[in-house]
Amino acid sequence: MNIFDPVRISFETLAKTFFEMHDPTQVDRQGPDIGDQYRSEVFYTDKGQAATTKRLIDELKARGIKVVTRVTSAGKFWPAEEYHQNWFIKKGTPAVCHTKRKLW
Repeated sequence: MNIFDPVRISFETLAKTFFEMHDPTQVDRQGPDIGDQYRSEVFYTDKGQAATTKRLIDELKARGIKVVTRVTSAGKFWPAEEYHQNWFIKKGTPAVCHTKRKLW
């Protein structure tokens, strides 16, 4: 499992990558995956992360991007089942809806 380490990467860089790797304009879906479990959401652990996320969303909205990403305080973390860990490596196919596009 990968764990966020602010010594190795800033939260802002991580958040920008998040927005560049998925479509923050889709409500309750990502590509062919449909349901509220596929919603665009950032879970923050402190006020600084929340503020950074909201600022980035405001920047995207100012460019006309209709961002629907939710910003929510993180609660208890539940790791995904083992069969979901390293999903694309196990599946052997590229991600359909996670293609990086430059936004910043």
